[in-house]
Amino acid sequence: MLNEIRTVYLDSDLNIEAYRFKGIMQKFPAHFHEYYVIGFIEKGQRYLVCKGEEYIINPGDLLLFNPYDTHSCEQIDGKSLDYRCINVTPEVMKKAMLEINDNECLPCFQQNVLYHSEIVCNLRELHLKISQGDSELKKEELFLYLLEELIQMHSDLTIHSSVSETSNEIKTICNYLEENYTKTITLNDLSNLTGWSKFHLLRSFTKQKGISPYSYLETIRVNHAKKLLEQGVKPIEVSFLTGFSDQSHLTKFFKRQVGLTPKQYMRIFENEGVS
Repeated sequence: MLNEIRTVYLDSDLNIEAYRFKGIMQKFPAHFHEYYVIGFIEKGQRYLVCKGEEYIINPGDLLLFNPYDTHSCEQIDGKSLDYRCINVTPEVMKKAMLEINDNECLPCFQQNVLYHSEIVCNLRELHLKISQGDSELKKEELFLYLLEELIQMHSDLTIHSSVSETSNEIKTICNYLEENYTKTITLNDLSNLTGWSKFHLLRSFTKQKGISPYSYLETIRVNHAKKLLEQGVKPIEVSFLTGFSDQSHLTKFFKRQVGLTPKQYMRIFENEGVS
């Protein structure tokens, strides 16, 4: 079909693939993958057979395939399919499980279809961050939280409770973020500061501060951006002085937190200077 879009993003930070199919009518015969597939339907209705079970899947439904789960699907509403998924190899899953559960036991998802799942919103956000080449810190936060929810609620494994966090480690992380906000910061950097696993760090920090490390970092950057804009520094310069990748990145977070674009905010102080 002329309107088909088939895109594959290889994310070197997370070491996973992200697929996007748009306008697809193709029938997929019975097959399996050697990796986990976590995907969702955006548009179209499909007849799915997985491990002998039959399903009718619709937009908003989440699909979970374990390695070697045999499945096939075809369109049944006469319309094309829009679909997004991430592919996670067992090796990457083992590393994630070591972070989340302190062991490398691989999960087995017990349901292949989760109808109208709220988890789709989290998967869509992660997929978009991957396709847009967003920061490693944000993507890894989303990835670990996504896996935690899926494994805790829909797999054969139980996630062990973490040891209690201490304020000293959280303060160390905050100080590091405040002193290095112009740099590229990863969860690995923060983990090395405390000796915690990345997943325990995420949970502990978010519990104490009310926001994730990435959101805390972006808030620091926005606060510094405000001071520069008040001094008349142009938004394009501000973006690079405060650690944002470009002006559009600055504008996105600035408007979300302040309610104004950087240019609108700067004009307030320009007008104040007019006698």
